[in-house]
Amino acid sequence: MVLVIGANGQIGSVLTKALKNRYGAGQVIASDIRVPQQLEGRFVILDITKRNRLEEVVDRFGITQIYHLAAILSAKGETNPIHSWDINMKGLLNVLEVARLHQLEKVFFPSSIAVFGTNTPKELTPQFTLMNPSTVYGISKLAGEQWCQYYFEKYGLDVRSVRYPGVIGHQSLPGGGTTDYAVEIFHAAVQQKTYTCFLKEDTMLPMMYMHDAVQATISIMDAPKSSISIRSSYNIAGMSFTPIQLTQAIQHHFPNFKVNFKPDFRQKIADSWTNSIDDHYARNDWAWKAEYDLKKMTEEMIHHLKINYFNNPKFLKI
Repeated sequence: MVLVIGANGQIGSVLTKALKNRYGAGQVIASDIRVPQQLEGRFVILDITKRNRLEEVVDRFGITQIYHLAAILSAKGETNPIHSWDINMKGLLNVLEVARLHQLEKVFFPSSIAVFGTNTPKELTPQFTLMNPSTVYGISKLAGEQWCQYYFEKYGLDVRSVRYPGVIGHQSLPGGGTTDYAVEIFHAAVQQKTYTCFLKEDTMLPMMYMHDAVQATISIMDAPKSSISIRSSYNIAGMSFTPIQLTQAIQHHFPNFKVNFKPDFRQKIADSWTNSIDDHYARNDWAWKAEYDLKKMTEEMIHHLKINYFNNPKFLKI
């Protein structure tokens, strides 16, 4: 039985559906701090900072695997750093401790490119390198990676993790990340609006289409335990591009689409991150490989958003 924590989020909502398709709807329990607008399948209210409630859910449903996706993201986290640290770290430690005590089979913890910093090599950032994150989100993810490795080495808990780049999907708007522009821009284009980007036009960042992010998550959890050589978190790469390159890709479909560039506080965060990722450990250990490049992703995003807006004109207006 699988528990998804943070199932209402950008990645969690899509991953939950993929897991239901894989294991059957009755074998997946979705959870979050509030009931989703469209409730499908088995769902429980769960505040991950409440360890007793987590234990209750694990016992009640006979949970054997946890996908822990609940977190306060980078840009949103900077508005209330102490609260963000508390949610991100207390939540993870509750998951790890409950998983240890209840002898769960596997735990998934998502890390992020936010663990890298200004002193990290920018190009093809290696798996093992200097990391000095500049946000509370990045600090919590780096600390989380170390806790995951600690629980594996000390208790034998099978924790697995990947460092997500910016994730782009058509299913929902993101929840407060520095790479949010790469989702918002598509909604503006499909609605025939001018978009104001909060990053400079030449800001190169690693990105990934939602399909690939979900596939990476499922693939690492499916891999034989003996093939997982890294217990902190794996680098995974999809594509890297700048806001102007994404704008130009969208303009192939919407020639009159216009974008203004007005960097805000998120620019400083983006400047501290890497430009591209070396993910050869993931490729070698569990045969990871992204399927989408910028062109293919742009076509898919526009196709699906057109359908969404046609079926519901009020769909996720920004």
